[in-house]
Amino acid sequence: MTGPTQRTTASGSPADELAAEELEAEQRLAERQESGRPAWAPLPRRTTPKVASALSSLRTPISASARWTLAVLSFATPLLAWIVLSVSGAVDSTFLPSPAAVVKAGVDMASTGELFDDLWATTQRVLEGFGLAILVSVPLGILMGSFTAGQAFFEPLIGLLRYLPASAFIPLLIIWLGIGEPSKIAILFIGTVFFNTLMTADVVRGVPGELLDVSYTLGARRGEVLRKIVVPHSLPGMIDAIRVNAAAAWNFVVVAELINSQAGLGHRIVLAQRFLRTDTIFAVLVVIGIGGLVIDVLLRTLRTRVGKWAA
Repeated sequence: MTGPTQRTTASGSPADELAAEELEAEQRLAERQESGRPAWAPLPRRTTPKVASALSSLRTPISASARWTLAVLSFATPLLAWIVLSVSGAVDSTFLPSPAAVVKAGVDMASTGELFDDLWATTQRVLEGFGLAILVSVPLGILMGSFTAGQAFFEPLIGLLRYLPASAFIPLLIIWLGIGEPSKIAILFIGTVFFNTLMTADVVRGVPGELLDVSYTLGARRGEVLRKIVVPHSLPGMIDAIRVNAAAAWNFVVVAELINSQAGLGHRIVLAQRFLRTDTIFAVLVVIGIGGLVIDVLLRTLRTRVGKWAA
């Protein structure tokens, strides 16, 4: 068996240095074969990697101007495609109205006050139904994430119920609660409470065990650990879960308003569909998107304020 190879640094050309490196790799491979260790082939010689830009690098911060430019492009690109399709006549205006027609339809609804009345009716249903889901899911999620017994008792049932579509409960809710507001609130509650519970429980389970151990070592009691360690540490993640499920609440409220509603954005869509007013439908969809975006920005701002350490 040959002894360890001493690398000699050649002061000649780069070709001599490359030959020396290849010879050294071959000698190391021969040593491994003689010692019975796995004989791994030497790695291929790679060229010096190019320095990637911040836009194409993994998790590399970008400048504020680049961030704003990309944000503007994310809206401008589909808008430009929409304008091109409507101006070129590739799609009939009955099915794809122009942006100008959509804006006009929105202005007309706003001038009569219908848009604001419908928007408030829809927002009120979201606040009531999703708010009730938050009041139930957050404490239940904390219980499931903090206590193994709570997880063992609640998670199997909630894991089953979350796969049942909320729209499938509509006939039962009409029978139980009628066609008024309670059934619409119940659809929102059923559609969001189970997912928000499981997401909250996952966030709570992510609290490092070292924090709990240190708290008990310093003499904290169980209630103090929950109140001063678990809840504050989990609060940013809880708000993120609420942000995700708020979008689902806006989806379910439109479904709920399709059932015998006298006001609401979903009700306005049904009326426009009867008369093929696709411009009105698009205008209402834009309003729904803006309303959801405003709620998302508010929740994101709240998360930043209460959890700066987790940003």
